[in-house]
Amino acid sequence: MKGVYCLFIEVSKPIKISVGKLGRIKFEKGNYIYVGSAQNNLEKRIERHLRKNKKKFWHIDYLLDNRNVKIKKVYYKLTKSKEEECKIAQLISQYGKSIENFGSSDCKCKSHLYQI
Repeated sequence: MKGVYCLFIEVSKPIKISVGKLGRIKFEKGNYIYVGSAQNNLEKRIERHLRKNKKKFWHIDYLLDNRNVKIKKVYYKLTKSKEEECKIAQLISQYGKSIENFGSSDCKCKSHLYQI
């Protein structure tokens, strides 16, 4: 399965974490939406995000590793178009505060993580 997904995330208290090459980022308490995609094995990508024990590879792995962070809901859409990921991120950007450069190193988007 190929597609895009949105992780609805809750940060239960303010935290500062190191996120790979992005460095230390402060996350306020609140709700966030992360937009991602999988060109193969969408279901396995989502399952991976739901696991706590994993090697950190993507920006989102660093955030989800924190004990004060939980995925509350997951939504996905089957699609063969990777551009759908950026379209969804741009739509969410109209309603949320972007976490600069988070999850968007392979595209021209400002971010793929938004505090809502």
